[in-house]
Amino acid sequence: MSNSFYDVWKQLSWDDMTLKLYSSNADDVERALNKNRLNNDDFMALLSPSAERYLPALAERSQMLTRQRFGNTLQLFIPLYLSNLCANDCSYCGFSMSNRLKRKTLSVTEIEQECRAIKAKGFDTILIVTGEHETKVGIEYFRQAMPIIKRYFSYVMFEVQPLSTSEYKQLKGLGLDAVMVYQETYSSLTYSQHHLKGKKRDFRWRLETPDRLGACGMDKIGLGSLIGLEDWRIDSTFTAIHLDYMRKRYWRSRYSLSFPRLRPCTGGVSSVKDMTNKQLVQLICAYRLRFPDVELSLSTREEQSLRDGLFSLGVTSVSAESKTQPGGYANENEELEQFSIDDGRSVNEVANAIKAKGLQPVWTDWLNELSATPSETFSNPE
Repeated sequence: MSNSFYDVWKQLSWDDMTLKLYSSNADDVERALNKNRLNNDDFMALLSPSAERYLPALAERSQMLTRQRFGNTLQLFIPLYLSNLCANDCSYCGFSMSNRLKRKTLSVTEIEQECRAIKAKGFDTILIVTGEHETKVGIEYFRQAMPIIKRYFSYVMFEVQPLSTSEYKQLKGLGLDAVMVYQETYSSLTYSQHHLKGKKRDFRWRLETPDRLGACGMDKIGLGSLIGLEDWRIDSTFTAIHLDYMRKRYWRSRYSLSFPRLRPCTGGVSSVKDMTNKQLVQLICAYRLRFPDVELSLSTREEQSLRDGLFSLGVTSVSAESKTQPGGYANENEELEQFSIDDGRSVNEVANAIKAKGLQPVWTDWLNELSATPSETFSNPE
């Protein structure tokens, strides 16, 4: 048995996968669309250029599976940025250490102010985000912040630098429910070209983070790749293989997928590999057919009209009224933001758009209550 996903990744060939995906034809796509349980070969067929003309059938199947598994609901969450300090230099991020911008880390008092401002909007699920600076915004800072945040929100997710298993266990003991960790790209060569300085250059440490989360029994683990650094079709195939591995090995945890596309930011973004809106819809629907029970999350990076269309096609959770700058909910400081968002509607406007699709906006993660029952009551999905 593999010690971690790194051992699986070493056996995979980027070039072989590219050849296989781009040689998929109409017969492969139709065979995948007619199967009840898809494997990774079927998923590649649905991601291929040959599948683009089957998008209506793909969307119809995705919508049916989503309503079947998740009901007529869509969960709302909001990010809370605690700090924009970062000890890494990445070619695509406004928080990079080489960018000259005002840096800020919220104090205990400021965290409380932000929590109150967000809670007043009705949210009960929150995503904590920071730059990656383990000495000034590390485990001791998180240990101080968690009790405050947990007083306001029943479900707390993290999107911070990768931590050790023992650190994740400490935070889980303080009420942390979920961690999102994105590999950015599964190509080690491209990864090294975009991560220029700092601990984030350690490709293997980041790749093995989901294993550390699974080992400590985190309730939910989020995976994904950053769309724009490499060929999205191949990075998404690696993501699917990674998720398949995690679900089999750490089956007591829940999983989510995100598909962030690069956005304009301070310092600019270099060497972007574009993905059209139509291709994003293709990816989301293909993920739904491959993983009918996995949560799919959509952020305010995407434009309003696209988000409204995707509300009923496959996604199960969306952010709303997001601010990407520390302290942005209690005080406006636009010069501190990580990247610009595209859907700037208020949370009430987003909730009304969800209702207009015949769906119910959900503010509390009720599955958290289910996860409190003994794990023996759940069965291995495989």
